[in-house]
Amino acid sequence: MFKTYRIPLLTVLLVLFVDQFIKIYIKMNYPLGEVGRLTDWCIIHFTENPGMAFGFEFGGQFGKLALSVFRILACIGGALYIRHIIKQKEHPGFIFSVSLILAGAMGNILDSAFYGLIFDKGTLLNPDFQEYLPYDGVAALTRHGYAPSMYGCVVDMFYFPLFDGKFPEWFPVWGGEDFQFFRPIFNFADASISIGVGVIIVFQRKFSKPMPPESTVSETISTSENTSADLNTNQH
Repeated sequence: MFKTYRIPLLTVLLVLFVDQFIKIYIKMNYPLGEVGRLTDWCIIHFTENPGMAFGFEFGGQFGKLALSVFRILACIGGALYIRHIIKQKEHPGFIFSVSLILAGAMGNILDSAFYGLIFDKGTLLNPDFQEYLPYDGVAALTRHGYAPSMYGCVVDMFYFPLFDGKFPEWFPVWGGEDFQFFRPIFNFADASISIGVGVIIVFQRKFSKPMPPESTVSETISTSENTSADLNTNQH
């Protein structure tokens, strides 16, 4: 069994280990804000994301719970899909890519499910203003967490502002406004999802199963028709 599922198992375990190691180290050693700067476009900036991937928020407390439940269902579906494509003997590269996506989703679920229970500080929703407020100081492990399960915040830290620009005036909605690429702050799990999707897009032709030659298909159809004709003749 291990040999059959070796690619997804090793991929998921490795991504989860690296992702959680980075997140826990950052959260237990630094306050919110900039941690380090390798270059102007490669910055480690610790922030907490109460919503979706890459720092996008989603619908307050109810939206966060709904998103957490959706993530769990998506992971279950992803695991079943990996089982299916292994049985179908799909390309190992495709199985690896889907495993990266599943591992990334699982990494962010662990934050939501457990970080609120095991850390004493975290970003919380202010019910009066319906806004998530940051905290001061450095978080530590505790038996009494800052939020219930599924309400913990996801730790993000990678910030790559590669270049700044300006949308042309004719551009819809944002015409004339300044923009920065890449603005969202993300984590290793988000990167795993993006890489998995990107590899599938780039190598989709290579991952697709080759269609049988037309001659083979014609011969199969002809054989099937001849067999049916022989059966009808014998019946008469």
